[in-house]
Amino acid sequence: MSLKEDFESAVARSKKLPEKPSNEILLKLYSLYKQATEGDVSGDKPGLFDFVAKAKYEAWAELEGMDSDEATHKYIALVEELEG
Repeated sequence: MSLKEDFESAVARSKKLPEKPSNEILLKLYSLYKQATEGDVSGDKPGLFDFVAKAKYEAWAELEGMDSDEATHKYIALVEELEG
């Protein structure tokens, strides 16, 4: 399979994990997904009281400069780890 196919498979499998991951792991999955598909963080930082959006934005911003292929590989590896 190609990297893109592996990634798409991992995305689908991430929605069927045996246990719901912690919020920390969910943020990691989110940020790796965004970095893999969109590159570096973009848009305005969410407001102070939008805690969920702010956490997502900050998690994604931490990956700034990471190559999309690297983010893709890390996303796939994280999903495989969560699957056990």
